[in-house]
Amino acid sequence: MAKASSTARKSKRPAKGKTRRFKQRSLKGWLWFLATRAVLVAVALALFVVLLYTVVNPPITHTIWAEQRRLGSVEREWVAIEDVAPEMARAVVAAEDANFCLHWGFDVEAIRKAWDAGAARGGSTISQQVVKNVYLWQGRSWIRKALEAGLTPLVEVIWSKRRIVEVYLNVAEMGDGVFGVAAASERYFDRAPDKLTAQQASLIAAILPNPRERSVTQPSSFVRKRAASIREGAATIRADGRAACFED
Repeated sequence: MAKASSTARKSKRPAKGKTRRFKQRSLKGWLWFLATRAVLVAVALALFVVLLYTVVNPPITHTIWAEQRRLGSVEREWVAIEDVAPEMARAVVAAEDANFCLHWGFDVEAIRKAWDAGAARGGSTISQQVVKNVYLWQGRSWIRKALEAGLTPLVEVIWSKRRIVEVYLNVAEMGDGVFGVAAASERYFDRAPDKLTAQQASLIAAILPNPRERSVTQPSSFVRKRAASIREGAATIRADGRAACFED
């Protein structure tokens, strides 16, 4: 009987090969669990930071912080879109992303044209620029581009188009150490942003996206021609409805 009992106990022990396979499956399951949790945490964090700035104005951006360190201080003042001349909002949209009201964050046609032309900028939309400025950093790394590609549709879904333009008007660099339309209008024209004329708005928009290399107060022939084109473009998007999504 004792011998039979010993044999029975031995038969209940798993074979070494089965134990090894069980451990391997457990490791894979654990790694899968951790990966799933990491993805869920990342999605939850992304949702939180995007939802937060629907009601809270971004206190600072990486670019502003970097410029503060470089220059010692920057000019910046947040202003609600209601306190910005409509001409200014239309001018930046006409200059940077004329089809802003028609796309979901990426202008596929503009990207294709930029790619075919070999343009370095890649047809970046205002939505993409807001995501890069508010949540990410400058540069062309694949990590930043991947994060931008993931966050841009989320911002488009959660924020209104009007909110996207409002944030852009306040975080865009509009001169060396000058951030946002309030600081730009005071610096260049000594007036509040709601008093800007179409001509003044188009000149500010014309120095984008290279505000450190172009001048509003001493515009080159290129900037003057670009400003005239922007003024026409702003009138066009107002007339054909492509400004409706961010206007009252």
